Amino acid sequence: MKAGIVGLPNVGKSTLFNCLSNAKAQSANFPFCTIEPNIGVVNVPDRRLEKLEALVNPQQVIPATVEIVDIAGLVKGASKGEGLGNQFLGNIRETDAILHVLRCFDNDNVVHVDGSVDPIRDKETIDMELQLKDLESVEKKLEKVKRAAKTGNKDAQKEAEVLNTLKTGLESGQSVRAIAVGDEGYAEFVKPLQLITDKPVMYICNVDEAAATTGNAYVKQVQEAVQDENAEVIFLAVGTEADIAELEDYEERQLFLEDLGLSEPGSAKLIRGAYRLLRLETYFTAGEKEVRAWTIKKGATAPQAAGVIHTDFEKGFIRAEVITYEDYVNYGSEAKVKEAGKIRVEGKEYVVQDGDVMHFRFNV
Repeated sequence: MKAGIVGLPNVGKSTLFNCLSNAKAQSANFPFCTIEPNIGVVNVPDRRLEKLEALVNPQQVIPATVEIVDIAGLVKGASKGEGLGNQFLGNIRETDAILHVLRCFDNDNVVHVDGSVDPIRDKETIDMELQLKDLESVEKKLEKVKRAAKTGNKDAQKEAEVLNTLKTGLESGQSVRAIAVGDEGYAEFVKPLQLITDKPVMYICNVDEAAATTGNAYVKQVQEAVQDENAEVIFLAVGTEADIAELEDYEERQLFLEDLGLSEPGSAKLIRGAYRLLRLETYFTAGEKEVRAWTIKKGATAPQAAGVIHTDFEKGFIRAEVITYEDYVNYGSEAKVKEAGKIRVEGKEYVVQDGDVMHFRFNV
């Protein structure tokens, strides 16, 4: 799963990406691996994985991951190809979620591209470019559908109605995720279009050190502005987080965080938030060779979860042996869980729960 960092120039986007790229300094168990200069695979911090590691003592531990993409900066006119517009919009279309960085701090030494700090204006600039690109896609599709609708095709008439609702909403400055088209209309006609403003979004308010624990007036403005979007809002002192990430000594980092009133690095909060935003959950496998976190979509069934390990596991699925994370920790080992009769046998209809520890039985 892939999340893309977007934002205007000089809002702290690249600093945030660099901060995430140094996440390895914050915990030896959760390293960061660079694939390309602007793409990183960031491991999802999970205390449960650490606890299972302590109980099982495996040869290796493999955490869940989210791919983070630092997307080229956006300027006004990007939807028409200005600046790196076409590259930007192409990259963002390939992501599953958007991490939208907004500048929420005053500093005369850091020039703002529009001359003053105004996170709502900045948000609207990027929203407008993405909405214009989506409007272009909707209008193209609508032209084709209208021709079929004129022949009396009922499905085409229904689709044209949904597309017209999208067109009206986009023209009025709404993002697709905020336009009501009904569950059936969405699943049948909107989702297949893979529109940019339909992607889930997290707004990351970049604040100064003084606002690292409480936020500020700019953050409140953003929270109020996006309350109808079903979006997440978090605030981070990105520059300070980057300074912390560069410290090599673990205790020194912890002291720095404590001085700020933080219990953990903001990067950990962001990565978990991105995982949540993508509607992902974790189940575990635990044995002497490895303890591993596996990523699934919320609502995945046992065979689908098995298929994440290998497609053969899903095809030949027989049953799953399931231990809740709480039972595993309370009893201290798989053997003791078994003695207590706490291992459940589940079939094909079982919906996997976040934190389940699982073994799969399959036949190919």
